[in-house]
Amino acid sequence: MEELEHTCPHPRTTLTEPAIFARETSCDCRAPHEKLTIAQARRGTPVDRPVRVYADGIFDLFHSGHARALMQAKNLFPNTYLIVGVCSDELTHKYKGFTVMTEHERYEALRHCRYVDEVLRDAPWTLTPEFLEKHKIDFVAHDDIPYSSAGSEDVYKHIKEAGMFVPTQRTEGISTSDIITRIVRDYDVYARRNLQRGYTAKELNVSYINEKKYRLQNQVDRMKEKVRTVEEKSKHFVYRVEEKSHDLIQKWEEKSREFIGNFLELFGPDGTWKQVFQERSGRMLSYALSPRESPCNSPPRELSPLRSPSPPSPPTRWHNARPSPPTSPKGASASISSMSEGDEDEK
Repeated sequence: MEELEHTCPHPRTTLTEPAIFARETSCDCRAPHEKLTIAQARRGTPVDRPVRVYADGIFDLFHSGHARALMQAKNLFPNTYLIVGVCSDELTHKYKGFTVMTEHERYEALRHCRYVDEVLRDAPWTLTPEFLEKHKIDFVAHDDIPYSSAGSEDVYKHIKEAGMFVPTQRTEGISTSDIITRIVRDYDVYARRNLQRGYTAKELNVSYINEKKYRLQNQVDRMKEKVRTVEEKSKHFVYRVEEKSHDLIQKWEEKSREFIGNFLELFGPDGTWKQVFQERSGRMLSYALSPRESPCNSPPRELSPLRSPSPPSPPTRWHNARPSPPTSPKGASASISSMSEGDEDEK
């Protein structure tokens, strides 16, 4: 049993290395290869070897649809060893058409798919019993749509009749033909793209006139991109200016309200300044109406001995003289009273 396990390859458990290439002579598996049914394979038997599943194709422009088909083939059974056959350029160009990738590029693309255990180069277009026996193939995985080619309505018809065919599902919306159609449809775009990236017109099989046209279109596109960039920057600048202006106006309004409030609080009808003014006015009026008297206990002024008081001169009446204006209110009242007394004496 141990010898059989060592002589039969097992599915890869690590993904640090690409898948191996199949030998051209025979299969490496030397364990007894009994024919399995699909029910037996799904139960995980036999335990001494994996179930060998074969999937073939062109795999040009390897994409997610290819990878999903191989993922389904790898997970058909609990213990699957997936062999992928890739047809050569010669067979493909003869029966299907020209490919974008070379056969060696397609081989390497399959080797680095995580679901593939072994890659068989130069795979046959039609599977024969001798080929199936040589590589110890238990089942063949492919989508169930009849594949008409090489004068046959379905190249997998005899595999289906033998009970060795296991169908997989196609991925809608993605195929090699769809990808090529996109490139052909947008040929000018991709030609301009590659010219811009440094490819020559000769490498792209582009005429001199088309080359100049593509380069001119690239310059126009660059100018449009610059204008678009300037517009975006201008919009951003205007937005920032508007935002700053809004902030400044809002701050100005807040400061204005604060200034007006402080002004009204100071100079308003009930403001602080009015109260101060009233207090100062009241104090000034009180000082003006009731001036302070000299103290009673102050000593009287003494006359100097050198200067004696002059004797009072006798009053002289001037009938026609006009009295001089009084210098004070008290003097004015005294002069009026003396004039009235003089008039009485004359009468």
